[in-house]
Amino acid sequence: MSLRRRFAQVDVFTSRPFHGNPLAVVLDAEGLSAAEMQRIAHWTNLSETAFVLPPSVAGADYQARIFAREAELPFAGHPTLGTARAVLDAGIAAPRQGQLTMQCAAGIVPVTVDGDNLSFRLPGYTAEPARGAAEVPHALGVPSAIGEIDVIDTGPRWLVARVPDVGRLAPDAPVLQRLIAENRASGITTYSEVGAGEIEARTLFFVQLLIEDPVCGSGNAAVAVHRLRAGRIADGDHYLARQGRHVGRDGEIRVRVEAGGVHIGGQCVRCMEGVLVA
Repeated sequence: MSLRRRFAQVDVFTSRPFHGNPLAVVLDAEGLSAAEMQRIAHWTNLSETAFVLPPSVAGADYQARIFAREAELPFAGHPTLGTARAVLDAGIAAPRQGQLTMQCAAGIVPVTVDGDNLSFRLPGYTAEPARGAAEVPHALGVPSAIGEIDVIDTGPRWLVARVPDVGRLAPDAPVLQRLIAENRASGITTYSEVGAGEIEARTLFFVQLLIEDPVCGSGNAAVAVHRLRAGRIADGDHYLARQGRHVGRDGEIRVRVEAGGVHIGGQCVRCMEGVLVA
């Protein structure tokens, strides 16, 4: 491991430092092994850490390997935008015709740059009915769910449920953990429709204990797919997703459906920079 590597921490889906969802970014990751990357990701103790490498495919501006605390992910939402912000700020790449191109384990992901606003097109998804769907409301501590409960794979696999009011969740952790495991999911993202063109979301997962993700890009992409499948949105629609107020990290995600693709966007702010010494 090299002794000194540029390091940044970026808050994603917010324009205010210490809000949104934090991402650690190691900007000079060339030469690190997967085991070393995993050890660093475990040490940062954030939901994800991204490692920037030179691209290995034609047309990509940079490569990002994305690690959760315990495993590498093929793709994740807030690391895609946060890494783009860090790469731009560090001068590693510059947009061409308003676009950066990121290489990751899931493939090539274009990132649109529009001033301070960044967005990506979800590279793909699959959807299937959830196992044990009838138990999900009890596991969340709510009287009922609205519509179908699905498992949607947007890179991570998410259980997705629409509920009357996400502010009233009172999870039964053992039951919820069992259902997440039975569905081979990373966690569950719930949402409520709170007004014209606006939803509120909450994402829950387990790392030994139950944790609430401040603002989840892939989870909100899964919500958009869920809403598409339910006929709540259609091609050409856009809306605002709010997430994080229940953990004091208020974030905003801009979601749009364009040419059949789900686009996830928002602002990011760098709140820490320095050198990783190891």
